[in-house]
Amino acid sequence: MNVAWTARLKELLSPLSLAAYAAWGAVWLATSDVGGDRAPDWLVRTSLLLFLAVFAVAHMLSDRRSTRAASVASIVLAVLAFIAIAGSPQGPAPILLILLASLLATHLDWKLLTVALVVVNTVFIAIVLAYWALAPRSLVVYVLAYASFQVFAAMVTRSAAHAEGMSERLRAINADLLATRELLTAGTRDAERLRVARELHDIAGHKLTALKLNLAVLMRDPRFTDAVQPRLCSALADELLADLRGLVERMREDEGLDLGAAMHALASPYPRPRAHIDIAADARVATLPQAEALLRTMQEALTNAARHSQAQNLWVVLRRESNQVLLDIRDDGRGSGALAPGSGLAGMRERVEAVGGTLRVERLDTGAVHVRAWLPVAA
Repeated sequence: MNVAWTARLKELLSPLSLAAYAAWGAVWLATSDVGGDRAPDWLVRTSLLLFLAVFAVAHMLSDRRSTRAASVASIVLAVLAFIAIAGSPQGPAPILLILLASLLATHLDWKLLTVALVVVNTVFIAIVLAYWALAPRSLVVYVLAYASFQVFAAMVTRSAAHAEGMSERLRAINADLLATRELLTAGTRDAERLRVARELHDIAGHKLTALKLNLAVLMRDPRFTDAVQPRLCSALADELLADLRGLVERMREDEGLDLGAAMHALASPYPRPRAHIDIAADARVATLPQAEALLRTMQEALTNAARHSQAQNLWVVLRRESNQVLLDIRDDGRGSGALAPGSGLAGMRERVEAVGGTLRVERLDTGAVHVRAWLPVAA
């Protein structure tokens, strides 16, 4: 089964979803033999079945950014709920309005949600007045009870969404800190290597050179012309100085920063999408600003894949192409339409161009997003 559908099925069977199905089941069982002149039994049953189907599909496939689709589903659910309420006087069918409120809370802000609940309950009151034979006091109790449950369901849903959003932000901050720590560690290690190379060159090299000069003076002394030890010490000093120079040259060779640890640290806090990272051995950048630009590009692509495209996998490839380093990122999302150049994409492009690179972002025919960033090897 496709990983995206697996995730949707998992969402469909989440604890909150199962609680909603149990509430619907209670309504179904309590509305047996409710047929009458106003609403036949088959119409009530059909409306209940359609309500469950639309609710499940909307809950499984809905995207919180797709306001139009969610609005259409909410209107359909409201009509079906009103049919069931009208056809089952004094029954538990208003529970369906509580489920509707939880769905509305997932894609409406507080202002629109309040307006929607007022409209829904106004229609609910009109149906109760028209089809239910209730005393004024019982009417007030019914309406207030179900309205309060709707508000409670909406608040719980919004609180859960807020907690999820906070969790995502904390996850992103944690990933940023981990990647920054790895980047700083690599930079510190590189600076320490250069410092040690300078110390060896300036201190040990200086003293070895002085030792050679003194041995040369000693060997010119007639008393030591035929002595073996001074010549041996001079030869050992020459070899040691040559070895030291070779070691210093190797330590000064700048192979660039290795981004492997930082990239893995950046992806580790995200449970979805799963990052598949492939880094070539020669794919290194020269400076910390270049490394940071690549890491921030990967971070933005990872965040967008998690929030917007519902991607389950993210493939990250860092390789060298001639005199450039290429960061190639692709997800398996199922988005549609042109990519909107928001602040995230704009910031990604600005960072890459600031260090002399170029960026290309496009949506593939499959709906996936493909990000490519090229940076020069020489800073």
